[in-house]
Formats: sequence, structure tokens, C-alpha cells
Amino acid sequence: MSHNPLDHDFQKTSDFLIGIDSDGCAFDTMEVKHKECFIPNTVRYFSLQAVSRYARDAAEFVNLYSKWRGINRFPALIRSLDLLQEWPEVQRRGIPIPRLQGVRDWMERETKLGNATLQAEVESTNDPDLKLTLEWSEAVNRTVDECVHGVAPFPYLRESLEKLSDKADMIVCSATPNSHLQREWDEHGIAQYVSAICGQEAGSKKETLGQAKRFGYAEGHVLMIGDAPGDRDAARAVGALFYPINPGDEEASWKLFHEEACDRFLNGTYAGEYEAALEKKFEACLPELAPWQLPG
Repeated sequence: MSHNPLDHDFQKTSDFLIGIDSDGCAFDTMEVKHKECFIPNTVRYFSLQAVSRYARDAAEFVNLYSKWRGINRFPALIRSLDLLQEWPEVQRRGIPIPRLQGVRDWMERETKLGNATLQAEVESTNDPDLKLTLEWSEAVNRTVDECVHGVAPFPYLRESLEKLSDKADMIVCSATPNSHLQREWDEHGIAQYVSAICGQEAGSKKETLGQAKRFGYAEGHVLMIGDAPGDRDAARAVGALFYPINPGDEEASWKLFHEEACDRFLNGTYAGEYEAALEKKFEACLPELAPWQLPG
């Protein structure tokens, strides 16, 4: 059976569709997941103990404080390792940084970047890079299950879902594993407001949002809400609008959405100058260069 709920559970009931990212957008879970779950396992499984301080800084920059924020865990891992490899202080220590060529090759040919597809690839190739990365990813999931509980949705998220419940079809569109999404949305009683919860097993955000849009929503009637450039790029790729939840200013972003932006989306005055102004502010939150890459 497909891991994608859009293949079997979703039905169009409204003229409007809203996709909502989860980690860092609906829930304030990005910091705890990366700092307490992802990064310690990255140091452990990829033998980065001798440069752990730099490994942490690189991973935090990629996953939390840069334009790569919110990307799938496997491209984020590769980006973090590349950034670490390029760091002069790390180079001077002579510590080998794994390249994980097998993972790079797998990402080139696979769009559904999740543990299920990675497990299948391990079984068919027995590639050591893939095996190690699967062990790391499974360890991350176990740590998330153990550590991440009771993190409530951002203020005004629930109020926004309630306000839109009879006006728009809503789906979760995330790179987080389906099981974690389901648990978190159930835990706080908000799964009832969405028609489908689509995580990494369902495909990329672009694939998920595009598939949902093809149920028959008109241009200008599809909106993606997210906290990362990848959310915006997924929206642009399928001709959807984008509403940013600004990192570090999430509550104010949801308050503005609840009180103003969602009404503009429904009445057709969101696109254009209003959306562009929000996006400009959002882009200023997430740099491309890490602090140690800046001149001087």
C-alpha cells in the first residue's frame, strides 16, 4: 500500500487548498530536533568527535539558520559535511570528513528520500555509505521518539486552522517522517483540521503539493505555508502562492496570517505586492553564507 495519503484518502471538498509545513512552521520543534537528536547522532555515526564543535556549527547553520533550513535530512547531511570539509580550521586538523558518495548517487536517482526507499537501496546494493546513513537516520528517529514530546503548536496556528476549517482543504506537507507528523498532530488535537498528513515517504514537498493541486484547484487558490526557502520553492514550482513563517518571529507571522493574510488569500488580494513584501522580509532572515565564510 502507498505511503502517500493523497493516493487513497484525500478528496477535494473546497475551492481552496493550503499546504502547511510542520517542523519550525506549525511546531517549535526545529531547535530541539536538530540540537538534541540529529546533531549528536551525526557526530557519533560519522566519527566527527575530533571536530564536534565545528560539526555542530555547520549542521546548525544548514538546518536552522540558512537558506537550506528545512530541507530533507539526507541533502542536509551532505550539505553539512561539505561545509565542514571546506572549513579551514577543520582542514588544519587533518580529520577525514566522510564524502558518502553512495548517498549522493542515491539522491540523484531517488525523489522519495526516506528510510523506506533507503532501506530498499541498501538491500539491493549493500553500499556501505547507504548502510551507515540508514543506521544514522534510524537512530535519529529513535532519539526524536524519546526526546520530542509536548511541544505545542505556535500560537495562532490552531486558531487559523479553526478559522479555515470550512473554507479550505488543508494538508500537512513536510519532509518529516509520516509517523512523527501523525504523532505530533494527534498529540495536540489538530490532525482533525487537515485532510492528509504527507511526510517524506509521500515524496518531496513539490511532489506532494503538486499532486494535491491536481485534484482541481484553480490558479491563485493554492497556498503553501512554510518557514524555509524550500517551502517557497515547492510552491513556486507548482504555481502556488507562498506565506512565510519567519524564523525567530513565528508567533507574529501566525498572528498576521490569522488576522489578515488568510482573508486576503480567500478574497483574491494576496498575490502581488502583498505577497512580495512578505517574501522580502522572509528572505532577509536566512543567509547563504555562514559566519565563518564571510570576508574579514
